Amino acid sequence: MLSLSRISKQYGRQVLFVDTSFQLNPGEKVGLVGPNGAGKTTIFRMITGEESPDEGEVSVPKKMSIGYFRQDVEEMSGRSVLDEAIAGSGRLGDLHHELEALEHAMSDPARAGDMDRILERFGEVQEEYDHAGGYGLEAQAREVLHGLGFDDERIDGDVGLLSGGWKMRVAMARVLLGQPDVLLMDEPTNHLDIESIIWLEGFLKSRPGALLMTSHDREFMNRVVSKIAEIDGGEITVYSGNYDFYERERAIREANREAAYARQQAMLAKEQRFIERFSTHAAKAAQVQSRVKALEKIEKIELPKKRQAVKFDFRTPPRSGDQVVVVEDISKAYGSRVIYDGFDMTIRRGERWCVMGKNGAGKTTLLRMVAGVLKPDAGSVTPVFRRRCRQEDPGAVRRREDAARHRTDAAQPAELPRPRRADEPPRSLHEGDAHRRAEGLRRDDAVRVARSGIPPGAEQSRAGAGRRERR
Repeated sequence: MLSLSRISKQYGRQVLFVDTSFQLNPGEKVGLVGPNGAGKTTIFRMITGEESPDEGEVSVPKKMSIGYFRQDVEEMSGRSVLDEAIAGSGRLGDLHHELEALEHAMSDPARAGDMDRILERFGEVQEEYDHAGGYGLEAQAREVLHGLGFDDERIDGDVGLLSGGWKMRVAMARVLLGQPDVLLMDEPTNHLDIESIIWLEGFLKSRPGALLMTSHDREFMNRVVSKIAEIDGGEITVYSGNYDFYERERAIREANREAAYARQQAMLAKEQRFIERFSTHAAKAAQVQSRVKALEKIEKIELPKKRQAVKFDFRTPPRSGDQVVVVEDISKAYGSRVIYDGFDMTIRRGERWCVMGKNGAGKTTLLRMVAGVLKPDAGSVTPVFRRRCRQEDPGAVRRREDAARHRTDAAQPAELPRPRRADEPPRSLHEGDAHRRAEGLRRDDAVRVARSGIPPGAEQSRAGAGRRERR
């Protein structure tokens, strides 16, 4: 269907593609993956002709129609949402608006002289429009817009009053209504709620045309695509399977490549040792030269590039109570639009909540009220979080207290120490040690007297008398 043959592309020093090729066949649904800045959007722009490769060729058949949903949305105003969606739906949309213009011309008395030409052109456009199924276009447009989250009031309203996210949905409706042979979608789920994502998933799976898309929603990609095209290191590698299959297969290929690299390095080291050992031996000269030439012809295996993963380390918060947030009888309205009226909710420790609803239902409003950023009109939102306490090193606290005590003692005049009373506890560490030693000696003497009946000094006196008698 379309192919990229041996393309190369770079921006300044940043090289995106080096002599790589890729082909998209009819009916294939392919997910395009790769790190940010690898060149996914550049692939889309080269297919649509907005950019051209530095080398190589991009081949697109002339009669093939391409629909491209991109991340930037053009200015929309002056039309209803329905007319804006139909206007961008390719040739059928052009015929639809041309028929409307011809109908106004036929009812204009000032153009009565051109009525024959107008009627002739009206017949031609009407025939082509009818043959292409144009009379069901408005019903299809409403169905697509409903699937993307629009209600009838917004569908018939001015597109210029919509926010950027809703205009992105109108741009997507324009692309889907065109029913192109190849659909290019760059992050289609970014501005959609879960109901719209489910509808879009079913729509893309049921359409017969080819699809090439990027998405950060791996589950959405798993359910839609049947192939993965990975951009890495300037090359495009195709895997036959969904995203989960791609991850498993990529890990297996990397392991096999690392093993082959290790085997080749061991072989190269062995051959190099042989060359170095016998390079000066005349008898081995022919073998050495043969191995040198063989090493020059070997295609070196490179290690697979390791992607750097950013690791986040979140501190463990202090344990909260059983009730984390209590929402009691809250009410919230924006003008005449009531979002909440008498709403109650209790969030307990360890629970995991998912807030769902259509756009504008009040999901963000609820989160902002729980976080304390927005106050309800009535009722109360009570967060029962425990305040995080900064735990300080006990040694630092002790050193700071000792320093403060030292400063206080230095500021006071020195005083002479007074004698300690017998019943007074020791005033310092050394005095306490001496006191404990004296108390221990007195306890030992008391035990000895109780056992022998001899006073503590009597043994020393008897020993001295014996020595004097011997002298």
